[in-house]
Amino acid sequence: MKLPGKKIAVLMEDDFYEPEIFYYQRRFPEEGAELHLLTRLWGQPSLTFKGHDYKIPMTVERSFEGMTDETLRQYAAIIVPSGMVSDRLRYTEDIKQLPPAVEFLKRAFAEPSIIKGIICHGLWLVAPAPELVRGRQLVVHNNLLGDARNMGAQYVDEDVVVDGDLVTARSGGHCHLFARRIIELLSGAA
Repeated sequence: MKLPGKKIAVLMEDDFYEPEIFYYQRRFPEEGAELHLLTRLWGQPSLTFKGHDYKIPMTVERSFEGMTDETLRQYAAIIVPSGMVSDRLRYTEDIKQLPPAVEFLKRAFAEPSIIKGIICHGLWLVAPAPELVRGRQLVVHNNLLGDARNMGAQYVDEDVVVDGDLVTARSGGHCHLFARRIIELLSGAA
C-alpha cells in the first residue's frame, strides 16, 4: 500500500461517468487511501445522483460547503471527474457570485500540498476562474481544446499531464492512467 492515511476527494453530481468513479472507489483504497465523495448538499443530509450511461444511483453524504481550511488541508488530492459533473457544479443562484464549487476549487488551488486532478470535461469547473490554469500545462478532452486555450492554458497532447500540483487527463477512459499518476505523486514515486 502506497497511500496509507491519505484522503482523496472526488467531486460528484448527476451525470457522472460510472466506470471512472467505480475505478476510483476501488483503486485508491487498494493503496490504503480513504476516498470521499463531495458535493453541494443544498442543506440535505445526502443526495443521490445517477450516472451517465447506466443511470446507476450513487448517494453522497459529504459536502464541500462550509468546509474549513483545516479540513480541506487533510485531503491529499481533490479530483474533478469527467462527465457532466463539473457543468452541474458550476450552477450559482447569484450570477454575481462564483459557484460554491468553484470557490471550493479556488481554495484547493491555494494549497500547494494538495494535488488537484482534473480529467476530461472537469475543466468546465475552472471556467469561472480561469486564472487557476492560466499559463499551466494541461490536457483535456478534444472537445474542450478551445476552452483550455481561452483560459490561457498551455495544451499538451498527451493522455496525462502533470504541471506541479495539477494533474490532468484527456478523458474518463484514461482514469486508470490518471489515478496511477496521482498515486505516484502522492507516494513520492514520481
